[in-house]
Amino acid sequence: MEVPAGLAGGSVSSAAALPSTSQPAAVQITVLKAQDLKTLKSDVLVTLVRVEYNGAVLGDSSKADVLPDGTANYNFTTSFECSAEGPNSLDVIAQKPLLVTVVEVGQKEKKKQEKTAPLGQAVVDLLPLLQGECSLKVSAPLYAVPASPSESPRLEVTAGLEVTVCTKEPLLSATEFSSGSLLSVTLEAAYSVPEAFTTDSQQNYMACLQVPAAGEKELPLLFRNGIVKASGEKEPLPRPKNWPLGNILAPGALSIPNSFIVGGPYEDEDGELTKSEDMEFRIQAESTKRIVWDVERRCYLDAAAVAVLQKHIAECRYWPVELCRVSTAPASKGKASKVDKGDETQISFHGVAYVNMLPLLCPGVKEIRGAFRVFGYQDSEVFEKTKSQHSIFWELKSHLSLIKEGLGTPPLPSKTQKEDKDSNRTSPSKIQLSDGTGGPESTRICSVDGQQYSEAGTFLVLEIKLDKALVPKRLREELTRRVKEMIPSRPALPAQTEGAKKVVEDYHKRVTSVANAILSEYHKLFGKQLPDQGATDHQTLEEQKRQLNYELNTSGKYFAFKEQLKYPVVKIVREKYLKTTAFETQEELQAFLSELYVYLVEQMHVALNQLLSEEGASPAPPSRTTQEQLGLFAREAEANKDYKLASLYHQQRITQDQHNIQAWLDYGAFCLLHEDTTKAQECFQQALSVDLQHVQSLLLCGIGAVMLQHYEDAEVFFEDACCLEPSSIIAWTLSGLFYELQNNNVQAERNFREAKKLLQVQLSEERRIPEAAEGGEGKKDISPSTDPEEFLPEGVPDGSADKLSEVVEPALACVTSKEEATAPETALEAPSLDSGPHQPPCTVFMKAVEFLMKVNAIQFVHKALAHELLSPQGGPSCGYYLALARTYLLQEDLPSCEQCLQEAVRIDCTNPNVWAQKGHLWYLKGDCGQAKECYERVVSFVEDAVDMHFVYLRLGSIYLEEKEYGRAKQIYLLACDNSASCLTWLGVGIACYRLGELVEAEDALSEANALDNTNAEVWGYLALICLRGGRELEAEQCYKYTVKLGLRNDALLREIRAAQRRFGFGDPAF
Repeated sequence: MEVPAGLAGGSVSSAAALPSTSQPAAVQITVLKAQDLKTLKSDVLVTLVRVEYNGAVLGDSSKADVLPDGTANYNFTTSFECSAEGPNSLDVIAQKPLLVTVVEVGQKEKKKQEKTAPLGQAVVDLLPLLQGECSLKVSAPLYAVPASPSESPRLEVTAGLEVTVCTKEPLLSATEFSSGSLLSVTLEAAYSVPEAFTTDSQQNYMACLQVPAAGEKELPLLFRNGIVKASGEKEPLPRPKNWPLGNILAPGALSIPNSFIVGGPYEDEDGELTKSEDMEFRIQAESTKRIVWDVERRCYLDAAAVAVLQKHIAECRYWPVELCRVSTAPASKGKASKVDKGDETQISFHGVAYVNMLPLLCPGVKEIRGAFRVFGYQDSEVFEKTKSQHSIFWELKSHLSLIKEGLGTPPLPSKTQKEDKDSNRTSPSKIQLSDGTGGPESTRICSVDGQQYSEAGTFLVLEIKLDKALVPKRLREELTRRVKEMIPSRPALPAQTEGAKKVVEDYHKRVTSVANAILSEYHKLFGKQLPDQGATDHQTLEEQKRQLNYELNTSGKYFAFKEQLKYPVVKIVREKYLKTTAFETQEELQAFLSELYVYLVEQMHVALNQLLSEEGASPAPPSRTTQEQLGLFAREAEANKDYKLASLYHQQRITQDQHNIQAWLDYGAFCLLHEDTTKAQECFQQALSVDLQHVQSLLLCGIGAVMLQHYEDAEVFFEDACCLEPSSIIAWTLSGLFYELQNNNVQAERNFREAKKLLQVQLSEERRIPEAAEGGEGKKDISPSTDPEEFLPEGVPDGSADKLSEVVEPALACVTSKEEATAPETALEAPSLDSGPHQPPCTVFMKAVEFLMKVNAIQFVHKALAHELLSPQGGPSCGYYLALARTYLLQEDLPSCEQCLQEAVRIDCTNPNVWAQKGHLWYLKGDCGQAKECYERVVSFVEDAVDMHFVYLRLGSIYLEEKEYGRAKQIYLLACDNSASCLTWLGVGIACYRLGELVEAEDALSEANALDNTNAEVWGYLALICLRGGRELEAEQCYKYTVKLGLRNDALLREIRAAQRRFGFGDPAF
């Protein structure tokens, strides 16, 4: 099977060809010797070897005698050149093997030429030359050539050839090798084919698809000579894949070494017909009439071709794979013209299968394999689904009759010829359909025979494979290493127990203390009675009691002792009886007081009989929550729509340090999000009062003033910002947007020009840095306006910006402007528009959008996006749609948000931030299945999304909801590593508890409690753990705080109470 003209070589190369500036590389082949030739033919005496490549004979060796052990030494060397312009390009190296034929030389008779006959053939795969190797030595199996067509082929291997192949230098440089990829397409078979398909030798069954390449080129891959097999047994599995060659003499040499079709479960495939209702149909179809190819075609894609391939898949997920039957009529007598010969080829049963290539854009996916239905070819439908404007067989029509077995490929039509052909596309069609119709309409309607594919239910099984994933996936080793570093060592906090048992013990202590004090008063009045004085009579004791009561009442000590007992009694009422509200009736109050009195008297007698005195419990340690943690807690509460709690956390940050500028700015951004512009402006002004030269505070004050319609104040703020930081792109851009709002277009354009000029300087500087760093010790980002600590307030320790970025939101590799380094940390509300390997914003307006989204200045965002849409350097990019989607999400316009995210995915389907936002959208819409799919894709990306914390939290919650506790544990651990919070450790604790890992669960919940001891759910799960561990005191304490903090998870509360009843403790009311 040969590639059509120009596909493997010719004057016009594909993306796989060597660069035009490359020098031809010589590939040297040496055939050393053959072994065990006697097993092919016992009486063989003299042989030679013939080396062929790409249909050309490279040379014959001299004759060599066959030794008695079957060995023949040749030591024959030949070579060919690999170049972009020549016939042997990288495409050819990838898909065609070296063909070595051992030829038997018979004894020469008088006046007659020597008789030669092929004895065996071997193939050598040259693919390692494209994988970085300069030389390879192989022992190629030598397959026997049948002596006659009627002889059964011998597929077993009994002989071999030693061959070496080498080049002076690698065919691909290290950069080309790392950035390129190898694409292989294996067409296995077409099943459930129309009954009209026969084994007639005049019929050739073909399939073809085009691979997008660099520039405007496309590389067609043609599969010829499909074999029609009648009903019978299924194709065996595994079975070898075959070379796309037609001039093989030894049938066994057609098999590609170490390459097999292994099949697999239908449900694991990527194509169609994978549902349970399709199984029976497929099983039956695989044992009925079918067309079998089992051919693999390979092509090398350079970096540009890989990018075009990725873009093509993103823009149009379906690839057309065309199928047809080519009938060649017997040539008429006499010499026919060239046109007549072309008309002898008749194409019928023209069909097409639509292969969904989108899975190749998922992280780590390198291959797709499956069954794809075949439909009758119809131009309009093909164009609608694949954007393909014409049939591939139309392009190849003039070559199909020339591609014969063993013949070379005809030259590719020149570009001028191709243009002429396109211009004449309306001329009568040369493709003769089976119904005999012609003319341009014949390719625009589905032919009758093409419809038979749908009627028969025909489907193709094929595999498309890349040696490198288009979107790399995070390595397991990295994930494992990060998980191992998860839980930090923390000194255990002293146990703080306040259960019912503890309050009773406190009552005992207080009773004992008061009794000792009364005894001291007694001794003061009557002195100590010595043992030898004997017992005091009852009347004397009564008199002493009367005098003691009188003294205690008149001195006020009685009331002091009573006050000492009041607090322990109150604690007993609250902790033991859980009474914290007023009684509804007087009868209920009296009944409770009677019960309480009896209990207190009983416990008083117990206490008086004890002579114990224990130290009080140590006080609870003070909270050590950091500024970064409080900021994270605020964003978590905001994401959960608990705005009151979020506001509380922001206020706590400010209370901790009123000179923290970032705390004020974050609170202001929060207020701006909830349209409390007045309060937001107060926060911005408080931040500015800390440092009057803080540019970010000036800009935010200007934005707040505009929203409050204080335009004169706003102009002062913006002008001051531009004066203080003349190199700030953000300041000039926002100032220009402000002047535009004031209809001062001249000043606005001036400021925009200044911002663009600064951007050009910055981009030039950034381009020079990597070049200079190549010869130095390493790269270092130095940009006149990208210092990540320029906006930090005075007094902030060095490196705090890095720490903040590490804990709260991962820094973006491609966005290093100083405005971003200190923007309010609202990652969920303002995800980066691009990250990692994706191109950063390259216009002043997108840089402004980056800043504005982080401070929730939606009005200015819309102005900047409008400019971006009209900007010659901008346009509707992925970042544009991502920012616009976020604004719709803030306005709760979910349908518009979804439309924008669909456009963002279409433009850049490998941007993790886009998929993260899609996950958030589906999560807010309540579609956890779609959200889970998006979140899992985000986690699979090598590059993290900016708001990974919320991706982890929501994905973990979905896993918990679906009872996938193992996955939930891993995701929450990643969240803890990314930015630990009470909710992340709570997630770990819940997952571990459900998995029965109680020790790990308690450790995780203790971490959560240390970060926030007001979370009722944390206390609830701690209560469950204590109940299962038989720890009565801790169980009561945890349950008490669960109730006090108002647990809103009814299912968890029912689970706790059921466990209390089962274990018989944990509820102080027991």
